[in-house]
Amino acid sequence: MPRKLRVKYYVEPDAASLARRAAQYLVEMVGEAVAAQGQARIAISGGSTPKAAFQLLADPDQPWRARMPWDKLDLYWVDERTVPPDHPDSNYHMTRETLLDHVPLHPGQVHRMEGELEPDVAASRYESELRNSFRLEGAESPRFDLIALGMGDDGHTASLFPHTAAIHEMDRLVTANHVPQKDTWRITLTWPVINHARSVFFLIAGEDKAAVVREVFTGPRDPERLPSQLILPSSGILTLFLDEAAASLLPGTDGEGCGVLERER
Repeated sequence: MPRKLRVKYYVEPDAASLARRAAQYLVEMVGEAVAAQGQARIAISGGSTPKAAFQLLADPDQPWRARMPWDKLDLYWVDERTVPPDHPDSNYHMTRETLLDHVPLHPGQVHRMEGELEPDVAASRYESELRNSFRLEGAESPRFDLIALGMGDDGHTASLFPHTAAIHEMDRLVTANHVPQKDTWRITLTWPVINHARSVFFLIAGEDKAAVVREVFTGPRDPERLPSQLILPSSGILTLFLDEAAASLLPGTDGEGCGVLERER
C-alpha cells in the first residue's frame, strides 16, 4: 500500500512573525538533536525569508542567540550559486554577513559549498566533505538532523529546478545542475539526501508563492514541473511555515494556525 506523507503547516500573520517562528524552530530542533546525541548537523538555504531568521538568531537582544548551543552545531548548505564566497549572490555570503560574523561558530563547524570552483569539482568536493564529516561508508547517505528549504514561484526547491537533470539524480549526494532558465549552474544536495534527514521544513513567504504552494501540496503529482513535490521525507512528516499571503489558497487552519494535509509518497 502507498505510504502517506503528513504535511503540517503553520501560518503566521506576516513576514516578521514568520522569521520569529523560524528562529524559534531552529533553536528547538538543534536543541533536541544535541540532547539526543550531543551534536546537531543542519543544512540551510539562502533567500530573504531565512535571512530575517538568521538576523534574529544573531541578535544579542533576542532570546534565541543565548539559547542556541553553538558549540555543538555543524552548519551545511542545501545549495549554492556558482560564485565566489564574497559575491552578493552567494548563499554563504548572505549567511556570513547576517549570522556567522556574529555568533560563536568556529571555521571547523562551517561546511560551505565552494561555488568559485568548476561546478562538477565543487559538487564532488562537497560530496567528499559530507562523506568525511559524517563518516559515511559505501552507499550510505548523510542523515542531517534538520534541513531548511525554500520554494520558488516556479516550484523549485534547493537548486532542483523544473526540467533539469538534478531532478533525476538519485545516486549522488551532491550534484552540479545546469539551469538553462537562469543561464547558470548551481550546486545542490540531491533530493534523496534531503528526504533522508530526520526533519525537513519549508519556509515560504509572499503572495507570489500562494498558487504554487497550493499546486505543490494539493495538486496532481508532476515533479518534473514542480520539483518541490520530490520532497517526501522518510520520516513521513513534512513541516511548512508560511505567512498568510503564501498560505492564502490552502485549506483553513485550526485556532492555533495549524493545518494538516495528507499525500501519498
